[in-house]
This record gives sequence, C-alpha cells and structure tokens, in this order.
Amino acid sequence: MQELVGRLTALDPEAGEGLKVIAYFDALAAGGVGIDGLLGGAAVLAGTVAGAEVQGKVRRRDPSGARLDVSPSAPRSSSRSGPGWSVWLERAERPHANDAMVVERLALAVEQVIARSVPDSGLDILIDETRSSTDRVSALSRLRLDPATRVRLIASVPEDIPSNEPSTLVPTNFGVLRATLDVLGDRTLRSRAGLGTWERADGASASWRSAIIAFRLTDSNVPVVDATDLGAMLLLAEAYDPRSPHKDVLALDRLDARTAAILRVLVEADSIRAAALQLGMHHSSLHARHDSLSRELGYDVRTVAGRIRYGAAELLRRLTDPAALQQGHSTGQDVTGSSHR
Repeated sequence: MQELVGRLTALDPEAGEGLKVIAYFDALAAGGVGIDGLLGGAAVLAGTVAGAEVQGKVRRRDPSGARLDVSPSAPRSSSRSGPGWSVWLERAERPHANDAMVVERLALAVEQVIARSVPDSGLDILIDETRSSTDRVSALSRLRLDPATRVRLIASVPEDIPSNEPSTLVPTNFGVLRATLDVLGDRTLRSRAGLGTWERADGASASWRSAIIAFRLTDSNVPVVDATDLGAMLLLAEAYDPRSPHKDVLALDRLDARTAAILRVLVEADSIRAAALQLGMHHSSLHARHDSLSRELGYDVRTVAGRIRYGAAELLRRLTDPAALQQGHSTGQDVTGSSHR
C-alpha cells in the first residue's frame, strides 16, 4: 500500500492523499481502535475538529487529540449518518479536498466499531442461512416485519451507507459487502449495487444470495444489476463453483479484447453479413474468423445452442475468481492467447 501511495502521489497528489486516508483508517480499524481514537485520527488528518454522535452520546476531538465539550453551534462542514449514529467535521471555511474522504472512512470505521460492540442485528440473522427458524422469527420481530412481507436485499460497497433502511456489513468470500433491506423498492442507488430477488421476509436469505451474484456482475459500465433480470440463468450462477472454472469459461477468458468483441457481435447480429458491416470487415474475412472461432471454442455461436452456451459461459466468466482462471490457464486447458478480462 505504501508503495502504491508513493507512485500515485507522484502522478496525482490528490489521489495519493486519498489512498493515505484509506490506509490510515484501515490501520486504525485493524488495531481495534475505539470511537474516540477514530475521531482523533480524523481530526489529525483533516486538521480540524471531528465529531460523532452514537446512540445519543456526542463526542468531539481536536487535532491535538483533546476531548471537547458538546457545542451545538459548531459548524458541520461535512457529515455522514446511519441508523443511530452520525459523524462530521467542523470547519467554518470551505471544505478541504479530502474532507469527504475522511468523513466517509470515519463513518465506515465507526459503524464497524458499533457492529463489534453489539450482538448480531436482526438483519444479520435474517440473511444467515445457517440460523435456526426460531432465530429468524426473532429477527423478523426485531425488524418489525411480517413473515409474508415482500422484501429484497441490496448488496453494495461498504461505504454505501443508507440513511434509514436496516443495513449491516457482511463478510463474504468476495470481500466485505453491505447488505441493505429494501421493502419499498424506491431506494436511490449511489454506487455499485446488486439487487436481490423479491422474496418473503422469512426467505430473505435467498434474496441476499442472489444480490451477491448480481453485485459480482457489476462493473464500471453496468454499475447496477438486478438478479431478477437473470431469470433462469440465476439458477446456473447459484450452482456454479467459481473456484473451478468450466472449460467454456476458460476458452472465453483466453481471447484477446478484439477477438472477444468480434465474438459478441457474431452472437448478437442477425447474420454474418450484418456483423461484418457493424465491425467494418469484409464478410468473407469474418466468415473465416467465425470458422476459426468455432474450432477454438468447440461450438458454433451462430446456432441456437451455441448462443445459449456462449451466454452461459460469459455469465460464469464474470463470476469466476481471477486466481482460478490463472490456475486453469496454467494447466494448458483449451486455447491460448491473451486475456480480455
């Protein structure tokens, strides 16, 4: 991390400072620092007073680490809040460049401290498939939900802190994600998010499972994916083991970016002639490329079965662990070439 910060600072001072903020709070969180320590750290980074209100108790620290009394009139130039807590910086003048980043990381760290200090929330229990039915009934009661209420879970980055909806941080095999309970279906999404399927509240764990899959399919071009849109493909995604990629997945991952783009057009176009026109290629050249790809992949993507097979492989490629793909390549399976991931 320190090496990366140094390189980024040389290229872009603001980006380097942002990474320093992230690394700083990560170190504090790893060390088990409490809320007062986090506030002191935020105050040092920002060069101004940092404050927090947790369950009605207000705390403030200045850059020297000194504890300050409550001051209702103090300005709050940047702030974040969640259920039962809020954090802020107190700066009378215009916010500095990294104030928003400091407050965001402070908010996340404070929420983690709160989560460590209390038993599992109702939402934690509700989406945990290993909990008993008795535990689930108790969780529904704590969340004031009828078992038959239709709900869905939203998987997002940890920093995506909702204002009112029940939310919790969940460790997964794919990193820490934020789980947010959605009942009304009208939440404004501000970052990458996977929307789970709508389920009865007493079956919310199924929605969370599908939300994770949807989140893993997001990228910079498609920041929000709804698991409902996957239809029957969701069953395939849920059954797939991303640690053991299928040979069709490995074959697609080995294609270079240009070949992958040609393949997508071949799959989607009405005809090879139409695909050639879209790609700016002569149709005879594309015919030859199509024949070559069919041999490499082991199937023809222009057939009905081939389109289905390609669609399934492309979906699973996006869900496959990069390390597993590299391991699959090293065994010499399928074709060779550079990856288009």
